[in-house]
Amino acid sequence: MLRSLFTQKPELKSTREIALMREAGKLVSQALRLCREMAVPGRKTIEIDQAVEALYAKHGAQPLFKGYPGRVPFPAVTCISLNEEVVHGIPGQRQLREGDLLKIDTACKLNGWCADSAITLAIGEISAEKKRLKQVAEDVLHLAAVEMGRRKWWSEVATAMQRLVEDAGFSVVTQYVGHGIGRTMHENPQVPNFFNRELRKQDFRLEDGLVLAVEPMVNMGRAETDVKRDHWTVVTRDGLPSAHVEHTLALTRDGVYIVTAEEEMLIPRQ
Repeated sequence: MLRSLFTQKPELKSTREIALMREAGKLVSQALRLCREMAVPGRKTIEIDQAVEALYAKHGAQPLFKGYPGRVPFPAVTCISLNEEVVHGIPGQRQLREGDLLKIDTACKLNGWCADSAITLAIGEISAEKKRLKQVAEDVLHLAAVEMGRRKWWSEVATAMQRLVEDAGFSVVTQYVGHGIGRTMHENPQVPNFFNRELRKQDFRLEDGLVLAVEPMVNMGRAETDVKRDHWTVVTRDGLPSAHVEHTLALTRDGVYIVTAEEEMLIPRQ
């Protein structure tokens, strides 16, 4: 999602509403589990997308990416991005190859509530540096979930996320950020994975009932990105690989509830 100013306070969710979001979250996690099973050398990316679309249809869920407005509407229910593609890749006839770093992002609405999640997968054996990049992205997402339960302001979480990435020698994508989520996929606030002076006035307090789609994007090289001629696929400007992971996270009085986890998962407040 493009970075912009935080214009409104977040919409806080009740315990009941978070439970309803969890139903959508379980379906999204099921879709990503299906993607993991299908992610093998020789598989066409469109085949993965079609399988997820069929799963959502079976459960009466609305895929939230397909038809999403842009210069051209997004044509698929998943974003599938490979190697130097950061996010918003369009599934097609391209086949997965040994050594690819695969990112899959998907979201759905079920019974009026949304959930959004993404994973990065290794196709066969990948290089040591790609493994490290993938691990750092996953570590950053876990760090965000832990820090949400012990900090007062999002800026504190985002600063810790950025520090972990940069200490590892990688860079944080700054053109795209996470977002609030609930009855619609994109709600206030916008949720950066970094922090700087420009964002001070757009910081927000971490309150019980806050539900965020947190999605760090970590580049092996420089942070700068470009968009391909398809008007959607974001690629690293230097052509080096990128990793992207995401969970829908709900802040509760007991801790941070991972709405899109495969199994029930609560990270207690520290």
